[in-house]
Amino acid sequence: MAHYRRAGDVPPKRHTQHRAPGGGLYREELMGEEGFSADSSLLYHRGIPSAVRDATVWDVGDLSTTPNHPLLPRHLRLHDLSAGQDRKTADAVTGRRLVLGNADVRLSYVVAGEPSPLYRNALGDECVYVESGTAVVETVFGSLDARQGDYVVLPRATTHRWVPTGGEPLRLYAIEANSHIAPPRRYLSRYGQLLEHAPYCERDLHGPGEPLLVEGTDVEVLVKHRDGTGIAGTRYVVPEHPFDVVGWDGCLYPYTFNIADFEPITGRVHQPPPAHQVFEGANFVVCNFVPRKVDYHPLAIPVPYYHANVDSDEVMFYCGGDYEARRGSGIGPGSVSLHPGGHSHGPQPGAAERSIGAEFFDELAVMVDTFRPLGLGAAGREVDDGVYAWSWSRR
Repeated sequence: MAHYRRAGDVPPKRHTQHRAPGGGLYREELMGEEGFSADSSLLYHRGIPSAVRDATVWDVGDLSTTPNHPLLPRHLRLHDLSAGQDRKTADAVTGRRLVLGNADVRLSYVVAGEPSPLYRNALGDECVYVESGTAVVETVFGSLDARQGDYVVLPRATTHRWVPTGGEPLRLYAIEANSHIAPPRRYLSRYGQLLEHAPYCERDLHGPGEPLLVEGTDVEVLVKHRDGTGIAGTRYVVPEHPFDVVGWDGCLYPYTFNIADFEPITGRVHQPPPAHQVFEGANFVVCNFVPRKVDYHPLAIPVPYYHANVDSDEVMFYCGGDYEARRGSGIGPGSVSLHPGGHSHGPQPGAAERSIGAEFFDELAVMVDTFRPLGLGAAGREVDDGVYAWSWSRR
């Protein structure tokens, strides 16, 4: 995110002495992407950011997947997962259940009622959609307020924790990449500014405010990382609390973006899914479908035409409203549909005729398109309705 921010106490010039009031040196840390060749920030710590007192294995849970074979479209009821989960003891990190995944991205779901441990994902960026509830996301850069409809984008290796607030369940749909997540390149100038044709701008992105200084010793931090054969976890004990940053500046930091601030791109005839894109990662994109005026050609059919996902698996998470093209399929808020590559899909029987003459769709959904096949995680297999594939043939 090449949009410069500065918070707290930083020296006039980088890589020079920056001293505390007592005379001791603050420790400068560069947090950067792609070696030293992409966006970065400089953070100034009271303590030594690399110091560790202990390291043990952290079991990250079941991240295995099974192939979608035989090849079928599927309907996964994520709210059925939460019905069997005790949110009073679950947290937003260790309580995640894997729904779908491949080598590029993992999609998980959790209903959380407890603060999470301190955590950082060293595999890639996270983009966590808040389906409902509110939270404070405390990070090494400062705090973010998260509310319903927010995407919370956390750069790789950002130490953070989730603290639910309010009485409503905190329902989170986590998109964990093995890469970075950023606005689509076609929305950006060559220097990284969001362009006029982009459906949102920098004013819609909300980063942390002042640094969050927390005292503490012998603090646990969970780290998800590679181990040469797959995904592993390590539980560190660090001598001082990681939230010891007195100031930072740069173009790499966590931020929130609310889905209500996405300005939909519409046309006289039906617009393809890239018109709804909000983010991209390596081998996947994130789109959102928001309440909007629909096609206004006099002969327009507002719901999507049938289409074959030749190069991608399409995953739609239905967050609210009434998704017109899926009416009659059993899909509603809390549902996920998987339409795999190699299988044509489109509106349910009768949806095209019903949509003619419509001027507005009141629907809310988050879509992830992946360019490699997705496997079903244990949670996805658990809540598969088993009948969605036959809904077009009325079997």
